[in-house]
Amino acid sequence: MTSPETGFKLLVDALDKLRVPFLVGGSLASSIHGIVRATVDIDLVADLPPSQVEPLVKELGAEFYADVAMIRESLKTGRAFNLIHYASSYKFDIFPLSPDPYYQQQFQRRRLEETVQFGRELKLPIATPEDTILTKLAWYRTGGEVSERQWHDVRGVIEVQKGRLDLAYLRKWAAHLRVEELLERIFGECEQRLR
Repeated sequence: MTSPETGFKLLVDALDKLRVPFLVGGSLASSIHGIVRATVDIDLVADLPPSQVEPLVKELGAEFYADVAMIRESLKTGRAFNLIHYASSYKFDIFPLSPDPYYQQQFQRRRLEETVQFGRELKLPIATPEDTILTKLAWYRTGGEVSERQWHDVRGVIEVQKGRLDLAYLRKWAAHLRVEELLERIFGECEQRLR
């Protein structure tokens, strides 16, 4: 089995070649901004127009499992779709860019960061620490507030980024996402841990 690095590079190169804007989020973003942990997939948000679905699948070629019909349906419903790199069995979850004002703002705020992934230095558009916190809190809520992994990721970003976070931004969009009490709860937990 080959390293996930090969699949990740092929996917990023394909998106760049087709000029499809994207950002890296999820556990990879929380590992970059917070405490590193292993992940079994990589989450990307992509502004993928329907006209680029077939070119993307063609660009990925035989290296990936990528179903055109499934991707088109995902774009229509606004739900994530998977791309699987055959040689590494690594999964990439692609979330279509939502029209929701928060997710539009998150996408605009993405920033190029130099990071070492799979032993290679890469420059990638990454969700900001604030947006990583907010998105993970939204996932935590959607998942029934039981995922210790999501909660740990949020706590790690807050603890590592302490003093550099835009609290007004966090509180504004936490209210929009209806996770404000989760945000205040995790702030309280982090205060206690850092005393």
